[in-house]
Amino acid sequence: MTRRGFLEMQAAMAASMQARVSANDRVRAAFVGCGARAHELMEAMMAHPQFEIAAVSDAYQGRIERAQDRVRARRGAAPRVLKDYREALGDKSIDAVIVATPDHWHKPMVVEALEAGKDVYCEKPLTFRSSEGLEIIAAAKRTGRIVQVGSQGMSSMTQNQARELIRGGKLGKVTMIRAAYNRNTASGAWIYPIPPDASPETVNWEMFLGPAPKRGFSLERFFRWRCYEDYSGGIATDLFVHLCTTIHFLMNAKMPARVMAMGELYRWKESREVPDTLNAVLEYPEGFTVNLSSTFNNQSSSEASFTFLGTEGTIAVGWGELRYWPENVREDNRWIVESWPRRLEEQYWKDPKVQKEELRHLNKPRLVDGGNVWREEGQDATIIHFWHFLNSIRTRKPYWQNEVAGHHAAACAHMVNESVKTRRMVEWDFERDDIKRA
Repeated sequence: MTRRGFLEMQAAMAASMQARVSANDRVRAAFVGCGARAHELMEAMMAHPQFEIAAVSDAYQGRIERAQDRVRARRGAAPRVLKDYREALGDKSIDAVIVATPDHWHKPMVVEALEAGKDVYCEKPLTFRSSEGLEIIAAAKRTGRIVQVGSQGMSSMTQNQARELIRGGKLGKVTMIRAAYNRNTASGAWIYPIPPDASPETVNWEMFLGPAPKRGFSLERFFRWRCYEDYSGGIATDLFVHLCTTIHFLMNAKMPARVMAMGELYRWKESREVPDTLNAVLEYPEGFTVNLSSTFNNQSSSEASFTFLGTEGTIAVGWGELRYWPENVREDNRWIVESWPRRLEEQYWKDPKVQKEELRHLNKPRLVDGGNVWREEGQDATIIHFWHFLNSIRTRKPYWQNEVAGHHAAACAHMVNESVKTRRMVEWDFERDDIKRA
């Protein structure tokens, strides 16, 4: 999408959000999972009058209560409560399913929803294991339904502008990308507060566990599930998936050929199994290397940032801000040739090529382009992301972040985690479209 195309989309979205929509023309959606992120999704979805949140389901009663209050306050009527997500699959009046559950539930719910004829919006990561992506891709192809993954950053104008700069050649050849996502709070490390009323009476433990290993009731595991390997891939599947989604989108890349990673648990040891610090190097066959890093022990390098290093320029991408500056490369071999015999030094400076590439910088004053800064204003990227989902449902044309893109972004995280655990380099099998096995 070009910048012009993005602006045209924004105009169409603004008109769509002002439209009066009849009940028969609405897309009726069921939310499976009503945690903190799901409530943000509800607000973004309700910004579009074409969406109706018709049903909600969660394993904690308090979240269901708040979800009903939230929708009632915005739309005047509360959604019905599902005792089991499969009720939505059998309801012919439900058009789309929003999967916002812990990661271990994603694949079975997505595939079952597709098989039931529903379009699906799934929060990232799309998969809990790399091989699950192939099952989802096959199901989407078999059923002809829409899949969109909820990593919303690439729907922002900031990232679309960055993509245009890269593809327009402003950076020259990009050979290195650095991306970081750092935090320094208990909440940022997923040590979330537990509601005072949480108990076996208000929490459906068996509903939460589903396909995960059977364990005794634990409020820590339920409310801090990202900290446990039974339900999450930790930093890699939560944060690195965002980073890889953006990198793939901006660079038109598919998958890294090789990944090396290291991770450790240094500080946040309460309610936790997964590392609080992670570093990875990803090598892409398109001709660039990525350094990914995340720590929950310092946030000075900003909450989320990307730096794309090219032969002709650099861009730094953050949430809502984009900075570009050109390279100012100057050849200066004086300190080398001054050690040569004088006659050879004099001969060197008489070379027309040397005069063009080196002497012009020394002799002529000039102004150097200092670059540009863009700051994004307006709607949150999640609202835009849901507009793309709505547009895909209407046109039956998938958005860029479909099941294939979602599979690849999540698979990067799975490669990182496997490298950490095995302490070896992990390779991608491009023919199988999955992690290479020995």
